[in-house]
Amino acid sequence: MPVNQKFQGGKAFGLLKAQQRERCEEINKEYMEDQKYRDEEDLPEKLDSFKNKYAEFDLNDQGEIDMMGMKRMMEKLGVPKTHLEMKKMISEVTEGVSDSINYRDFVKMMLGKRSAVLKLVMIFEDKANGASCKPDGPPPKRDIASLP
Repeated sequence: MPVNQKFQGGKAFGLLKAQQRERCEEINKEYMEDQKYRDEEDLPEKLDSFKNKYAEFDLNDQGEIDMMGMKRMMEKLGVPKTHLEMKKMISEVTEGVSDSINYRDFVKMMLGKRSAVLKLVMIFEDKANGASCKPDGPPPKRDIASLP
């Protein structure tokens, strides 16, 4: 496929997403080889999950989650935030260096020991989606003695 060929529409979008996933996969390999994260339980599965979640909210496909991507993420998670709150969350993750979150910062935040607000929201969302609070099936049979 020639490099100078211009794609339009879905083909261009698919190419951008494939390139983005390749970049994320390269960063994932770095984390897999890093001694600091060797003891992390289920590291390959976690990194794959982080890659998918990150790609979902990288709206401009530039490899960074900007303010609008963060806004969309928080709204989808059911915890809309104000502009200032989102700016503070981004600053907390990037340690004040950038106005957008790159994949490396995102993974470092999710695997790190420090509790960033975004990390807590994402963990809560995963637990809420993973475990059903309502038991499956019909309710158990009760007798008169078990009523309050």
